Amino acid sequence: MTPAGRFAPSPSGELHVGNLRTAILAWLFARSTGRRFLMRVEDLDRARAGAEAEQLRDLAAIGITWDGGIVRQADREPFYATTIAGLTAAGLTYECFCTRREIQEAPSAPHAPQGAYPGTCRNLSQAERAAKRAVRPAAVRLRSAVTTATVQDVLHGSYTGVVDDFVLRRNDGVTAYNLAVVVDDAAQGIDQVVRGDDLLPSTPRQAYLAALLNMPLPEYAHVPLVLNADGARLAKRDGAVTLADLSAAGSPVGQVRDVLLASLGLPAGPLEQALAVFDPAALPREPWIWPGMAGPDA
Repeated sequence: MTPAGRFAPSPSGELHVGNLRTAILAWLFARSTGRRFLMRVEDLDRARAGAEAEQLRDLAAIGITWDGGIVRQADREPFYATTIAGLTAAGLTYECFCTRREIQEAPSAPHAPQGAYPGTCRNLSQAERAAKRAVRPAAVRLRSAVTTATVQDVLHGSYTGVVDDFVLRRNDGVTAYNLAVVVDDAAQGIDQVVRGDDLLPSTPRQAYLAALLNMPLPEYAHVPLVLNADGARLAKRDGAVTLADLSAAGSPVGQVRDVLLASLGLPAGPLEQALAVFDPAALPREPWIWPGMAGPDA
């Protein structure tokens, strides 16, 4: 299978300029290394009617191209279920009945990393599980044998993070992101993952799970986010931050694309021009503050 990179948005709404900047980077990383570039819609949760079409329209408008059809996680639940069943048969999962509040209020296990699941349900007896199951449905957690794992990142270097007994399937039956992304990347031949650096802390969990499943580990590049003037993650409440809103305010798509490219130290124009000079080593390492735009002469 030819190596590939990917972009994998969640169709919860329109993409903002931070999402589009990350998509451009994922495309540049993949195309500059001769990889295929795939599009995957991560629609297991929070899907809004019409959002997928809006997102694909905006990606195409700024010049993002992809190979093959769209993969949707909602169509892949049987594969996730088979994977969880295999882990369960190997004794590597257990049922968890904890609420979020109970997890937050529970004391941490001795020597557990900050924020790790404390293992409340790890060693319940069969009778205790049956009693709790009668009250509320169970989530499925991984029975991890480690507390941390280390991954290599193109931009961050060596990164060590928490690996706890993380959720594989939520108690509403929806497959958790950490499992779905590992299974899908392996199935699609994705060996390069470029995404926002807010997802770096979850990467050691995914790398550990991939090793358990004998799946190859991709090359990671976690890129800086776009922030608002207050230093917080960009959101719709920050005003005109989507292509539709910016166009309505007088900023055409090409101008928005060029501002995003300039923020990366890349030349304006079609993405192919940026591709010709793209160098990951020259990318900025700090978050970019969205300056806003005020029409075609901004």
